[in-house]
Parts: sequence; structure tokens; C-alpha cells
Amino acid sequence: MERGLAPQKPRVISWVVFFSALTVVLITLISVVFPAFVNTRFGGFPNYSNINPFEIGIWAWQLLVTNAIVFSFAFLYFKNKLPRFVTRSIRFIFNFEISKRIALISILVILGIFVSFAVQHLSAPDPWGDYSGIRVLEQKWKIDGIGYNGMDYYVKYFLLFLSLKIFGNDRVVPLLVSISLLVLIYFLTSTIAKKRFAGIVALVIVLQSSLFLTYYSSPTYENSWTLFYVLSLYMIIKKWPLSPISYVLSLFSKSFTGAFFPMTFFFIYESPISRKNKIWVLVSYAAIVVILISGFLFYKDFLLGELREFNSHDFWQGFTAFSFEFRHDGLILLFILPLIVGLGVASKKGILYSDSILVLITWIFLLSSLLLAFTTQTNQPYRFMPLVMFFSIGVGTLLSKNFRKEA
Repeated sequence: MERGLAPQKPRVISWVVFFSALTVVLITLISVVFPAFVNTRFGGFPNYSNINPFEIGIWAWQLLVTNAIVFSFAFLYFKNKLPRFVTRSIRFIFNFEISKRIALISILVILGIFVSFAVQHLSAPDPWGDYSGIRVLEQKWKIDGIGYNGMDYYVKYFLLFLSLKIFGNDRVVPLLVSISLLVLIYFLTSTIAKKRFAGIVALVIVLQSSLFLTYYSSPTYENSWTLFYVLSLYMIIKKWPLSPISYVLSLFSKSFTGAFFPMTFFFIYESPISRKNKIWVLVSYAAIVVILISGFLFYKDFLLGELREFNSHDFWQGFTAFSFEFRHDGLILLFILPLIVGLGVASKKGILYSDSILVLITWIFLLSSLLLAFTTQTNQPYRFMPLVMFFSIGVGTLLSKNFRKEA
């Protein structure tokens, strides 16, 4: 296979990916419209007869009205029923591009505004309850140690240790990590879409996220694990031998990324790299899987904490996490369904990576349920940080001009 060409995928794979994503997101959005429905019907709440399963959620009408408008507008657009100037405006947005110079200036201005806001809060104490334990462990970090909880957090505590030693403040390096993540989102999106404007759009979407703005400089819930995982995806495209290294760094920042293997494998499958390189990178990741499985055999909470038998009630409760954790992230909550449908249409039109973004988003949703069903872990807001990134990249992908060969 020539470099720059996507694999020739049977259309059935795209359909399976799309309908799987659509199903998972629709089930998830039930809790936005009816917050008590899933818990009372499947979640095992005691005395659920006293709870109205059809009580309307605070975002219900906004979600329904917004999606009705978006899908009606899209239907009229594809049927050429909109006024001509509206159609021309939409096509202008999808075809719009900026120069490298404008892109650089835009990034510097956007990051400059963000940093000027962020540095004002560096002196504030981390408000989270777990911070007291984090503070003790980051001060005790040793290069010959394994860190806290086995392999978990070794890189995280190293970065916090550096922040204390170099800057005397453990919030500085987490801020630098978040800035690096913003820059990476721009480069990954612009590479996927082959449009610099798409990268700017993705960058702005991340910056408006309440979830990102809550944790951007937090030592307790810093973003290194998300940074290294997203970097591993970018390296698959740009420098594939470095991708497994970045992925291992994400594991040593937070072992939760060990559950991201299915997303990575599909991303490798769809990436436009040569068949030979694709095999090599898959072999590299397979070796990581073997090592992790071996480690798990000797250390039971090697990856995700103590495992347990499947709990169906907790599995269904996991689908309610999105409606709660994103109650302050209206843009993502309201437009996640249009994005899924838009990516499905993009896949049908042959836009490269649209299926990969669907898989990335779907798997993050599923993990919130699988985590509760199979482990003693709980869903925490910061664990949805990758979803913010993939949503942003997905919006940028809708602006893509990067087509598969068969399209």
C-alpha cells in the first residue's frame, strides 16, 4: 500500500462503527432527558417506585430543541431547500482555510489570552480532597522508585516533583502540560483534516470546555495521561516508532489508559501508513499488551484497580455519568448527537479518520459503564477529559478535505 492512502475497508465496518456509536450515544442521552430513568429501571435503586422515571432533566428541552433545529437545518441543506445565500455561507465555512502565518498568529493570541488568565490562579491551593495525599507523594518521588500504586502515576509524580523543584509550585508543570495538550490538539486536528482552520476550531472548542478549565493546572487531576495518549495517536501518523513510547508514558501517568487499546488498534488500522509500518506498530503495541497482562497476573490492580464480577446494575448506571459530569459543558452535551451523525455522513463521503473518531468517542462512553461494572473504581469527571479532546477533533474532522482513496 502506498503511503498516504487509507486501507480499503469494507463498507460494513463503517456502518457497524456508526450504528454502534449512535446506539451508545442515544442510550447515554436518555439520562439527559430523563435523569432517573436508567437508574430506576436498570440501576438497582431501592424503592424506585417512589421516583418518577420520566421526570424531565434541566437540559432536556435544550437538548431536544437544539437537535431538532440542527437536524432540520441539515435536512434542508442536503435537500437544497435553504436560501441560496445560506447555502453559500455554509459551503464557504467548509471550504475556508487560513495561511500558516494566520494560523500561527491565531494560536499565539488564543494561548496568550488563556495563559494570562491561567497564571492568575497558580498561587491558589488545589481545592480537591485528594490533594493532601498527592502533596506528600510528589515530594517523595525517587528515580529508583516505582511510584504510587505500582506502575501507576510514576510519570505524573515525576512531573509534579519537577514542578516543585524548578518552580517551587506544583501547578506550573500541570499548566505547561495543558498548554502542550492544546497545541497538540491543533496539530493533530489540522493533520487529520489537512486544514489549519479545522485545528483552530478544535483548539477553541477545548478552551471553552468547563471540564478542561476546571483541571488545567490541577496537580491532583493533571492532564499528562491525556497528553501522552493523544500524542501517541499523533505519532502513529507522523512518526510511528515513537507512538508506543508515548503510549507507555501515558500508562505511567495514569494506568486507566491501559483500557484504550481498542481505540488505538482501530486508529492504526485506519491510518494512512504503509502496510509494513502498520504491522510493525501493531507488533509494538501487542508487546505492550503482553507485558501488561503479565504484570496483571502478579499485581491484580495493575491497571484499573480491583476487579470483580460483572455487575449489570452498575453497568447501566455508567451511562448516566455523562449527563451529570457534562452538566456545565453545554456545547458538548447538546451537540454530541449531531457530531456522531455528522461523522457518519463524513465516513460515507469518504473522509479519512471519521470512523476512528467515532470509535474514540464511543469507547470513552462505554468505559464509563465497563469501569463500574468490572472494577471497584468510580466515575470521576477528569476521566472524561479525552472525550473533550475527541469531540473537538471530531468537529474539526467535519471540516476535513482528507479523503480516502476509494472516495
